[in-house]
Amino acid sequence: MNPKTEKPVILITNDDGITAPGLQNLVEAVSDLGEVVVVAPDKPQSGMGHAITIGVPLRLTKLNHFPNVQEAYQTNGTPVDCVKLAVDKVLHRKPDICLSGINHGANHSINVIYSGTISAAMEASIESIPSIGFSLLDYRMEADFSASKVIAHRIVESVLKKGNDYKHFLLNVNIPAVPYELINGIKLCRQAYAKYDEDFDERLDPNGRKYYWLTGQFKNFDEGDDTDVWALEHNYVSVVPVQFDLTDYKLKRELENNWDVL
Repeated sequence: MNPKTEKPVILITNDDGITAPGLQNLVEAVSDLGEVVVVAPDKPQSGMGHAITIGVPLRLTKLNHFPNVQEAYQTNGTPVDCVKLAVDKVLHRKPDICLSGINHGANHSINVIYSGTISAAMEASIESIPSIGFSLLDYRMEADFSASKVIAHRIVESVLKKGNDYKHFLLNVNIPAVPYELINGIKLCRQAYAKYDEDFDERLDPNGRKYYWLTGQFKNFDEGDDTDVWALEHNYVSVVPVQFDLTDYKLKRELENNWDVL
């Protein structure tokens, strides 16, 4: 991109589907910052993680769903598929930034492993596209995104202006579900060790056959005050830098020194 002659290309996707209010609000929040292109799933894809579609044809359908957006598409694929298709078949180039969200509900702590929102952003990061995943701690379709729009605009504008030399730039941003004036600030955090204590509720369908419904309670096992969970509980926006390298370097060093199988 030549900053003197061209607007940055902003790719936007999500995992709640093309009609989700969070997606519409993210488009509105950043539409003045660049040329927005939307590629999103045609139906909700929450919890898909980094899944890709294999063995099923993928289709792109162009839409006129967003004002001031020249190119918007829905696909029958996953959030990760959306990014791959956008780069290869829609843009024919890498966008200047990829945004995913605004997700309806939290994507903090260990939840990021399951999140289609963060996986879409991570796919862009793998391809050296600066990326940000946004989530609002409100699962309702009628959630108020007014504060999230202000936060998203501030963060995206800052990233675009500052630029970065970090090859795999990826931020996970979670926003508390409170009015903007009650947000205490933006806090850089680490991912908390917190997760759902899960159970499967056994039920019977009308034909008397068993089925199971995933349930659980969220539990925080991390007492640190530098985590995303702590920040959100205290009405801060949490920003966690994320990486896709899952190597445990500390354990690797220990095994190199002490493992008799080597």
